[in-house]
Amino acid sequence: MEQLIEQLQELLEIDSIDLTKKFSDYDEWDSLAALSVMALLDSDYGMAIKNSELMAFKSIKEFCEYVLANRK
Repeated sequence: MEQLIEQLQELLEIDSIDLTKKFSDYDEWDSLAALSVMALLDSDYGMAIKNSELMAFKSIKEFCEYVLANRK
C-alpha cells in the first residue's frame, strides 16, 4: 500500500496523505488529478475505474484497499 500512497502523494503534489480523508477533501484535487489517478490505475495496476466510482470511496484508505485487492 505504501507504494500506491507515495504515487498518490506525487500526483497531488503533497507531502503526506491522511488516509481517512476523501480525495475531494484536498485543495489539490481537481479533474486533472482524477484523470491522473485513473491513468495510474490503468498503467501500473491494470485496472480501469470511472470518475464516479473514484469519487464514491469513503476514504483514500478504502480506495487503496480496493485497488490492491483488484489489481491485475
